[in-house]
Amino acid sequence: AAHLTISYGCGLPTFPPIITRVVGGEDVRENSWPWQVSLQYQSGSSFHHTCGATLISSQWVMTAAHCINSRNTYRVYLGKHNLKSNNEEGSMALTPAKIIVHENWDSYRIRNDIALIKLQSPVTFSDSVMAACLPDSGIVLPHNAPCYVTGWGRLWTGGPIADVLQQALLPVVSHANCTKPDWWGSLVTSSMVCAGGDGDLASCNGDSGGPLNCQNSDGSWDVHGVVSFGSSMGCNYPKKPSVFTRVSAYISWINNVSAHPTLQHYIPSHHTFTRIPFPPHKG
Repeated sequence: AAHLTISYGCGLPTFPPIITRVVGGEDVRENSWPWQVSLQYQSGSSFHHTCGATLISSQWVMTAAHCINSRNTYRVYLGKHNLKSNNEEGSMALTPAKIIVHENWDSYRIRNDIALIKLQSPVTFSDSVMAACLPDSGIVLPHNAPCYVTGWGRLWTGGPIADVLQQALLPVVSHANCTKPDWWGSLVTSSMVCAGGDGDLASCNGDSGGPLNCQNSDGSWDVHGVVSFGSSMGCNYPKKPSVFTRVSAYISWINNVSAHPTLQHYIPSHHTFTRIPFPPHKG
C-alpha cells in the first residue's frame, strides 16, 4: 500500500474554528487554533501560564517582548486546549533553545513589542499542532476587518484567566481612528494595529503575546497581530481598543532573526511585564 503523508500547510486547521459573532469571547472548538501556544514560566517545581504565543514555523514561536523576563525559565506548550488538563492528546511541552527579543524593544513606550523563541528541535505538525501563516510585509487591514483574538485571557475585567482556550471577534480599527486624541493618540504607532474598542469587544479574552487571527479569502489564517497592550480602565472601555504589534511591519526582522539566530541572542535584563502592560491613563 502506498504510504499516505498528509502535508500540513500554514493556517489551515484540520478542524476549522466555529466562527460566531459572540460578544466577549467563548470556548473554542478543540484544535481549531493549532498554532496557539501557552508560554509558561517555572516557579518552584511547576510551570504557570503567563502569556500567549504563536507557532509560525516548525521551529519558531512568536510572542510579545514584554512577556519575556531574563530571570525566568520558560517552556512552550503546543496543542493545548484546557490548561488544567495534564494529558491532552497531541499536546507537547518544549524547551526553548533561545529567546530573541527585538533589539529596539522599548518597555516605557511599549514599542517593538515582539520576540521570537527558537525551539530545540523542529516539531512535527499534526491536527493539534500547526503553524499560522504570516501576512505579506506591509499589509494593513481595512477598518472593520473581522479578526479573532485567541488566548487563555481573563473572561472579564479583573476576572480569572480561562482554563479553556477562548476566541473573541475583534474588528480592526483603522490607524486613523485609533490615533485620534480621544482614542490612543500618539501612543499608537504605524507599527501597531488596533482592534475592538467599541465598548463591546476587547481582548480580555486574549493573552499578552497571543495572536490576532485574520482569515484570507482562501480560508487560511494569517496572524496579523501580537497582543501588546490595552486600557487599565478595563477590557471593554470605549475608544480604547486592544493594541497589537503589527506583524506585517516585522516580516523582514522575523526572516533575519530566524535565518541568523546566533547574531541576535538578546534578552533584556530589566523588569518586564507578565500581563498586558497598561500605558499611563491620560485624561
